[in-house]
Amino acid sequence: MGFQDTPEEWPVTATETPFRGKKTSVRTDDVEMPDGTIARRDYQVHPGSVAVLALDDEDRVLVLRQYRHPVRHKLWEIPAGLLDVPGENPLHAAQRELYEEAYVKAEDWRVLTDVYTTPGGCDEAVRIFLARNISEADGERFAVSEEEADMELARVPLQDLVRGALAGDLHNNCLVVGALALTAALAGDGVDSLRPAEAPWPARPFEA
Repeated sequence: MGFQDTPEEWPVTATETPFRGKKTSVRTDDVEMPDGTIARRDYQVHPGSVAVLALDDEDRVLVLRQYRHPVRHKLWEIPAGLLDVPGENPLHAAQRELYEEAYVKAEDWRVLTDVYTTPGGCDEAVRIFLARNISEADGERFAVSEEEADMELARVPLQDLVRGALAGDLHNNCLVVGALALTAALAGDGVDSLRPAEAPWPARPFEA
């Protein structure tokens, strides 16, 4: 199948969960190495996420600016959110996040790319969608709170985001990966070559 990541699981001889939070937890595993030794690995257990690179008819990307306390920054990001329900269809979650955070709907959805955000210390998997043919959503606006109450929204040309990422001015992983992936798709086989929105996702299996 070519150059690709492959599933593999080394034996775990002991495991414990020293911390459980509202959405995530921390797990400690004793893992048997290939030479037979045991190494202890601590990592965050995460439900998974979706993100949406929403592109308008002027090739501008819908972005939002939000305070992120762990890094003490306001970051420009694309709409994103947790997979709150085990087995939740990621497309449905992405459509919900686009509505809740930006009050936008889209007619055309594709899978842009799938990533593990920090595989050395967290099992979070993110599916980044490309959404096109966007328009204002129907119904009442979602009531925001906490950090989201301070969000700013903007529409930025795709190439401005790429330049910002390469200059070190933009740091959100989903925004950077999404912008670079779309740029690569446009320069290559085009967005029609992208996987369909309901493509299988082994990292977070779901029901269609």
